[in-house]
Amino acid sequence: MTQTKLQIKTTGIDHVVLWTANLARAKKFYMDVLGMTLHQETKDQIFLKCGDYNMVALFDGSQRGIDVTSNHELQHMALNMELASYEETAARLEEEGCEITHRGADPHCIYFRDPDGHRLQLLYSGHE
Repeated sequence: MTQTKLQIKTTGIDHVVLWTANLARAKKFYMDVLGMTLHQETKDQIFLKCGDYNMVALFDGSQRGIDVTSNHELQHMALNMELASYEETAARLEEEGCEITHRGADPHCIYFRDPDGHRLQLLYSGHE
């Protein structure tokens, strides 16, 4: 009997991270020019809402010694996911050859790289 693989379903993009050389300048541009609104801010990162459900996160590359002009323009993409079993989702990704890592404060937050090496993050609003 053939076993059906778990169908993982994305529900939207939570946020995209952009490294910046000057956090204040980037905040001003995204808010004043592109009309985004402040969601959350710390000394080295700012989350801006763009629409009802999407965000852009600006990370201060100068605080981490990152040259933002050398292929660090996209740190990772975070995707909102339909509620599913963390264990089943992790197992399915591992079947596909993905190496799973976690965020320390939330073991149900899944990080992995796509086939081209882009870092992706899966976020769940709840856990089974």
